[in-house]
Amino acid sequence: MKESNTVIEQRGPWNKGKIVGQKHPLKLREIWEIRIRLQLSNRVKELALFNLAIDSKLRGCDLVQLKVNDISQGNRVLSRAIVMQQKTHRPVQFEITEQTRESLRVWISQAKLRSDDYLFPSRIHDSPHISTRQYGRIVEKWVKSIGLDPSGYGTHTMRRTKATLVYRRTKNLRAVQLLLGHTKLESTVRYLGIEVDDALEISEQTEV
Repeated sequence: MKESNTVIEQRGPWNKGKIVGQKHPLKLREIWEIRIRLQLSNRVKELALFNLAIDSKLRGCDLVQLKVNDISQGNRVLSRAIVMQQKTHRPVQFEITEQTRESLRVWISQAKLRSDDYLFPSRIHDSPHISTRQYGRIVEKWVKSIGLDPSGYGTHTMRRTKATLVYRRTKNLRAVQLLLGHTKLESTVRYLGIEVDDALEISEQTEV
């Protein structure tokens, strides 16, 4: 028993040297910087993944397991889709904007994907679709490409980005709760970190 305790102590805390906490959402300017870089370098698969990650607001585990028929009917990419969340076992609906639909159409056509194929297949033989770890590495590459510190960003960045923009524009917490598929409003408040942000914003606008 003493030996096992010693081993644990030698390993040290899992988060040593790491920044722990909520990952930053992308700003609108940063979204377009990444999008343009992907377009100019003709990274069709990554552009489709990036656009859909922003629109869908899905957790990484749900995003990587999407199939073509989850977001399309026949040759038509849907403007809205609905998926069952692994974490909550509850359905969540999301919109697919025109630019995202176009990037998906191009990717599906180029990759010659069938309706029952995974939308983002993996190049690794043992995995039918990209893993959440692979997705995390891709997100890290995106943020690095525009000069951001990857320690402050991750897959949850993609989930939080549009939800944060929607809240900032509307202040409608209930709408954001539905978009994220949260069962409790308190979860949405914590997830967005809006109480602190809003308090600071009010304070900044108050002169004494």
